[in-house]
Amino acid sequence: MAEPGEPPVERRYRGGPIFDGTRLHRDAVLDLGSGKVIALRPDTTDGAGPGQPVTEDLAGDILCPGYVDLQVNGGGGVMLGDVTGPDDLRRMARAHRGLGATTILPTLITDSPDRTAAAIAHVCAAIASGLPGIGGLHLEGPHLSLARKGAHEAALIRPMQADDLAMLCAAARDLPALVVTLAPESTTPDQVAALARAGARVCLGHTDADYDTCLAFARAGAVGVTHLFNAMSQLGSRAPGLVGAALDCGGLTAGLIADGVHVHPATIRRALAAKAGPGAVFLVSDAMAVAGTDLDGFSLGGRRIDRGDGRLVLQDGTLAGADLDLTTAVNLLTGSCGVEMATALEMATRIPADFAGLADVGRIAPGTTGPLLRLRPGARGLALVDIIDP
Repeated sequence: MAEPGEPPVERRYRGGPIFDGTRLHRDAVLDLGSGKVIALRPDTTDGAGPGQPVTEDLAGDILCPGYVDLQVNGGGGVMLGDVTGPDDLRRMARAHRGLGATTILPTLITDSPDRTAAAIAHVCAAIASGLPGIGGLHLEGPHLSLARKGAHEAALIRPMQADDLAMLCAAARDLPALVVTLAPESTTPDQVAALARAGARVCLGHTDADYDTCLAFARAGAVGVTHLFNAMSQLGSRAPGLVGAALDCGGLTAGLIADGVHVHPATIRRALAAKAGPGAVFLVSDAMAVAGTDLDGFSLGGRRIDRGDGRLVLQDGTLAGADLDLTTAVNLLTGSCGVEMATALEMATRIPADFAGLADVGRIAPGTTGPLLRLRPGARGLALVDIIDP
């Protein structure tokens, strides 16, 4: 029975572990009603009966918050840079919801000022209209390093100018979440500080900057690292690089593409051990247009990107994003990397939500309204079997 002042319980889930964003609860009950979580509590009920809500037996399945993916370049056959209106963003969000990422940050990779402004406008309009699943925006470039450009178009990479900074600061104030990936080679600590004051979450990435420079940018206001180990200065005996700064600095939270292609499982194990104290690591898909489809490739700026064997590559073999969903990433962590289930799920839910400042997603708590995932354990790991709206 609901407490005085609480809405009535309409649905009840029991019979399986419930992950609240931090902890895996066993022998627990989840009560939902009026479109939100009412209670997560120990299971002391007798189940269905007169006056009881409809009860669903999880039969050992896990309930967890919907994934929060902060690096989604595309999906459903479209890239953010090609979006022309809300239908395209709806298509992207729907594709990722089907993969379990019920909150995404559409991500624009290096592009022109006009197309960057258009992406900002499209995402702002989508959020203002209440389009579900869009939590904010991630701008990955164009203020990167040519030496670590990866699949980004070299001709579009450039230093940040005053007009760029003004546009980004305005976007940070207008959006519920703005992540900006930049490189010290194309920006200054003062620009990073201005972005941080405006509310942007500044990440270092696509950079060859040395350890001391990266720490200086962290002191200026950078708080994250984009796709740890990829497109950045590496950890060496005398030159720790951005990898060393990310692992050593508790103020830097790092995104990770855990597909076994971008980063070896042994390297992931060592990274997570190094970040077990201050700082954290969260999972990203780095998904491209093919996510949620059976397409065998797509075009990016006139360049063909092929899909095969769990990879997306340019004609010269350069990795171009990832062919990954976060359930697969969680399974890699719990399987090949020996990570506890609760830790792996936390890296796909609460940690990225907290990093982006998204309060109502990535967790299960009284009053939260975000979608929930039903995950079925099996011999090959978890499988997504249902998406539940409170």
